[in-house]
Amino acid sequence: MPSIIGSLFNFFKKTETISTEGTENTIEMKYLIVALGNIGPKYALTRHNIGFMAADRIATLEGLSFEMEKLAYHTIWKTKGRVIHIIKPTTYMNLSGKAVQYWMNQLKINKENVLVLVDDLALPVAKLRLKPKGSSAGHNGLKDIERIFQNTEYARLKIGIGDNYPKGSQVDYVLGEFSEDELVQMMLKIEKVKEIILAFCTIGINKTMNSCNE
Repeated sequence: MPSIIGSLFNFFKKTETISTEGTENTIEMKYLIVALGNIGPKYALTRHNIGFMAADRIATLEGLSFEMEKLAYHTIWKTKGRVIHIIKPTTYMNLSGKAVQYWMNQLKINKENVLVLVDDLALPVAKLRLKPKGSSAGHNGLKDIERIFQNTEYARLKIGIGDNYPKGSQVDYVLGEFSEDELVQMMLKIEKVKEIILAFCTIGINKTMNSCNE
């Protein structure tokens, strides 16, 4: 059976057009998906890098390739009249806002069309939560994006990594690798992450939240 998100997507999808002497020209809407993480093999399979992992998996599913560009690895996903730019900042987590600012300016994309993929300790492993705004909850990548925006009003898709660690071991936990079982759970959820991104870019955040939040 088709997913709820897929059904909503098909029902609400809109193609923006302009008429020119009886013809219609599609206006491609641009979006920026910011996958948070740290570069380098040392961090590749760590919990803090689930944003990168999700972006890489979506790229594989869609036959896309990331290219190293200024401040980020970058790829373009064209679908349903949308041009979706996906970046993986190369600034390391604590300076993620620098890459966001550069790419928003470079591509002339408004904040309303930006979606951040981020790990979240407060959610169980592989649970997803789309939010239109909110605090950083101590996440250094989100803190730096807040510094650039000067507020907390930007969309983020939180991907749960759980909080199964002893007191005082948070840093070791987020920079530790997923267990095999956790990794399987995560990979099974990436298809839904892809659906949520598509819905965000087509029907908007409010309708997407109503259908996707678990």
